[in-house]
Amino acid sequence: MTKRDAIFPAGRQALYEINRYSAAIRSGDLLFVSGQVGSREDGSPEPVFEKQVQLAFDNLAAMLKAAGCTFDDIVDVTTFHTDPAAQWQAIDAVRLKVFGEPPYTNWTAVGVNWLAGFDFEIKVIARLSQPA
Repeated sequence: MTKRDAIFPAGRQALYEINRYSAAIRSGDLLFVSGQVGSREDGSPEPVFEKQVQLAFDNLAAMLKAAGCTFDDIVDVTTFHTDPAAQWQAIDAVRLKVFGEPPYTNWTAVGVNWLAGFDFEIKVIARLSQPA
């Protein structure tokens, strides 16, 4: 059986302990990253939507770095949006900076009505070059 290892980025540890979940799980050569939101150091939501999206991607980058990978290693993306039609342009601006070149990762966008005070969340699966 493949061992499951929890991975945590530096900082924001209280957020994971309070809510009792792992930031990411490494299983074999795959990394399953929990949903990343635009939370500030204290765990509160960034109130400006565009900045919240950028902060979610920044938090994701920190998570990937802690596991030894980058955005180039991502093979699957799922995002959650509280108002997809109104928010997509702002999300797309950040997305194109990160995933602007083909081949593009696959992407599933889901409209939701609640994200615990946030308006955007991104979760990914990445392939690790150095399995556990």
